[in-house]
Amino acid sequence: MSGPIGVFDSGYGGLTVLRELVNRLPGYDYLYLGDNARSPYGNRSFETVYEYTLQCVRWFFDQGCPLVILACNTASAKALRSIQQKDLPQLAPDRRVLGVIRPTTELIGTFSRTGSVGILATNGTVASGSYPVEINRFFPDLKVYQEACPMWVPLVENGEYNSAGADFFIRKNLDNLLSKGSDIDTVLLACTHYPLLRDKIQAALPEGIQLLSQGQIVAESLADYLQRHPEIEERCRRGNDRRFYTTDSPEDFDNHATAFFGEAVRSERCQL
Repeated sequence: MSGPIGVFDSGYGGLTVLRELVNRLPGYDYLYLGDNARSPYGNRSFETVYEYTLQCVRWFFDQGCPLVILACNTASAKALRSIQQKDLPQLAPDRRVLGVIRPTTELIGTFSRTGSVGILATNGTVASGSYPVEINRFFPDLKVYQEACPMWVPLVENGEYNSAGADFFIRKNLDNLLSKGSDIDTVLLACTHYPLLRDKIQAALPEGIQLLSQGQIVAESLADYLQRHPEIEERCRRGNDRRFYTTDSPEDFDNHATAFFGEAVRSERCQL
């Protein structure tokens, strides 16, 4: 039995990933869930993020999704491994849950000439240590510097991403990051909200430092995954249908979502 590809985020940020998935893999059905009623996840404990994420994964499975993408760095960092190893074998051994950290860390070293990269992320993602650990598996000689940016998600979610306040916090965090590693030549936006700040971040970075977003990398990785796993791909329904759900107000979700997804969104509220 086939079903849509599930895409999950604690809020709106995963829509930047969904946009790239639709661009790269059109034709599939997609089901998006934003847990806006309980966002942001970035400052919550490992246990809470795991509990919330597992609850949402169960919801996707109830909707018939054979594959769920955690388009949320915090959920990928704090919950994915436990769900894959502990829960999936009992809950749904024939289904898959993937994250956004692994695809990025498999490639990031190929972008750097100096061997030094910077990671901009939420407190939760930085505290998890997931990026340095995963990057070390593929590029053991790569130097990784992290900077937590706790104000960036609230700025984006409150529509302040073009404000002077955004400029202030972007410059502050970038100064902090670059002071940790003077030879950083590649910076990763390790939160799916941050692409809305991309132009300001790029303008504030010194010339010659390249800025990476996750969406296109994750989309290419998923295309490769589906090619390598036809048993999953053949269960991903093709009808070019996209549905959006939120755990909070659909009106608020729709008003914010357009900036992330790039086109108008009509969502429904769901009860977990």
